[in-house]
Amino acid sequence: MATWYVGAFIVMTSLKLVECLNNGLALTPPMGWLSWERYRCITDCDLYPDECISEWLFRNVSDLMVSEGYAEAGYEYVIIDDCWLAKTRDENGRLQPDPDRFPSGIKALADYIHSKGLKFGIYEDYGTKTCAGYPGIIGHMETDAETFASWDVDYVKLDGCNADPKTMDEGYPRFGRKLNKTGRPMVYSCSWPVYQEEIGIAPNFTALVEYCNLWRNYDDIDDSWASLTDIMDYFARKQDSIADYAGPGHWNDPDMLLIGNFGLSVSQAETQMAVWSILAAPLIMSTDLANISPEFKTILQNQRVIAINQDPLGIQGRRVLIDKKIHVWLRPISPMNENYYSYAAAFVSRRYDGAPYAYNITVNALGLHNPSGYLVTDLFSDSYKQELMVPNSLLNVRVKPSGVVFLLMEVVSESTKKPVNSS
Repeated sequence: MATWYVGAFIVMTSLKLVECLNNGLALTPPMGWLSWERYRCITDCDLYPDECISEWLFRNVSDLMVSEGYAEAGYEYVIIDDCWLAKTRDENGRLQPDPDRFPSGIKALADYIHSKGLKFGIYEDYGTKTCAGYPGIIGHMETDAETFASWDVDYVKLDGCNADPKTMDEGYPRFGRKLNKTGRPMVYSCSWPVYQEEIGIAPNFTALVEYCNLWRNYDDIDDSWASLTDIMDYFARKQDSIADYAGPGHWNDPDMLLIGNFGLSVSQAETQMAVWSILAAPLIMSTDLANISPEFKTILQNQRVIAINQDPLGIQGRRVLIDKKIHVWLRPISPMNENYYSYAAAFVSRRYDGAPYAYNITVNALGLHNPSGYLVTDLFSDSYKQELMVPNSLLNVRVKPSGVVFLLMEVVSESTKKPVNSS
């Protein structure tokens, strides 16, 4: 079971020879808030004044990010998705926002978000039109890149509707170069793997690493457990071909966090947060921050889990075992001792038999062999607080149906016989 780690590190080492996107951004997975999952393309501000895609919505989200502790927890980007645009460009061929919903303009909105100590992201599309039918960038790449820079944009999400996927290997990098040429540091979120795989083209991940800070791999996430597990299974199936391309500055993106919306229970929300942290995935919320329940807010702001997601080594974890419908995910993380890594381990139940399931496995069977052992902490409760386990120790976890037990297994120093990070 442990052999995949060796292969992973060999590939990670070779990837360092690739010329990566030289913007110095997203050295850990981006964290923030994006409008699409919760608010989609609601544009009727008379009927839905608190939910329509408008400058008020994004100002309000920025206020809540700060006042409700999300910014302090590490969430920093406020990102507009589709439907912010006017239906036509201005007389100079420049993008313009809908004048009724964004009467102050995008630069003023960016200034407001920046005044809160946050960063500003915006959506566009590689095609002739966005997915919702607004102007796309084809034929206007340089103008649009310069426009985003003039608006002080910090993050660009580029979708791929209404475009030929066969041209994306050339088109996405070209727009990335236009962004870099402006001199404004902008995280670049690409979407070309999704659209190419739909027509049977294998995406060029070496190019993705070179030109993009993150990229969407698979279908849009929907607000349901079925959609969440479908994406988890896709990443497990593809892990041997995609995981090694993730790392500081360039990430696989399984899409937004559903946490706090309508489709997930609290246990299922913990599962998404745990698996997204194992995957070193961007943590991009998309929920009503003004009305989120305390249980979901606690999950989103769990500092111990966020620390796993933001681990500076940037190694994407993998599903390593399915046993009795318990899916085990592992991720090597820091700190390390002389010879071994620490790990995050997620035990995800795909059982639906009505009661928590007792699952047992030795530390050694997980592929963790440090002879001095591991200090184990349950990241969603205190039931494993500071328990030392050596390789032949038996882990006993009780996993709720469609829930998770998420463990930090911190390596103990062989020389000091103490946790590596202890003084």
